[in-house]
Amino acid sequence: MPDTVFFNGAFLEREQVRISPDDRGFLFADGIYEVVRYYGGRPFELGAHVRRMRDGLAALRIEGVDPDSIPGIGAELLARNDLESSDAILYLQVTRGAAPRVHHFPDSQVEPTLFVTVRAFTPSVDPSEGVGVITAPDHRWTRCDIKSVSLLPNCMAAQDAHERGAYEAVLVRDGVALEGTRSSFFAVIDGEVRTAPNSNYILPGVTRAVALELCEDAEIPFAERPVLVDEMLRADELFLAGTTTEIMPIVELDGSPVGSGKPGAITSVLADRFRTRIESL
Repeated sequence: MPDTVFFNGAFLEREQVRISPDDRGFLFADGIYEVVRYYGGRPFELGAHVRRMRDGLAALRIEGVDPDSIPGIGAELLARNDLESSDAILYLQVTRGAAPRVHHFPDSQVEPTLFVTVRAFTPSVDPSEGVGVITAPDHRWTRCDIKSVSLLPNCMAAQDAHERGAYEAVLVRDGVALEGTRSSFFAVIDGEVRTAPNSNYILPGVTRAVALELCEDAEIPFAERPVLVDEMLRADELFLAGTTTEIMPIVELDGSPVGSGKPGAITSVLADRFRTRIESL
């Protein structure tokens, strides 16, 4: 199969891509990324991803990349990789570019590095069965609202989850359950869907926003309010939301069942409505 990518203004085969060892993404994790889901070749919430990309570039003061170019690049990559009618994932990464290694930003503008790739995607787990998660301390920096490529704390927590046979790790800071390493986190407590409010401590998840819209449409009570760990332990239901995760019931927490140990009623309603939204693309 073809493996065409977009790199710094050109469509190339992946093996043709060459990134400088002086690239600040390699040296300092000085960059942002986005992941976009395509269903049957149709993008899901692409506009929201483009807006978040623009916000991330502005936060890091990276100039020279037009986020509005991404829809066209994505469509062309799907065509060149024979994925126009497929379920796929688009990954894009922007770094500040290559410059002599100093900690402060380069004194003069350098050309940013833009890398975009697509691949076929099939979920690895069944939402009708749910998943197990663990809790883990949140050792990340305090600008989690920026979708930075600096993901080492996320990777370490995800590795702990993997070694314990869990799908995801829910990160806890000061007694508050914030989000997963690659997903947003929700609890259903006394019939109300709860999730941590947007702040510098969580990523403004695209699917998180969709989940809240679905709650409103279904007239399910919801609140953007911190979920304390002790509340998490007694919740009726827990679930994750994310680009690759979709709406995913949590049926086990740190080895103990959540609720009945099966996907809960409210989570199932939201998952069904999410699937209907996808089918309407």
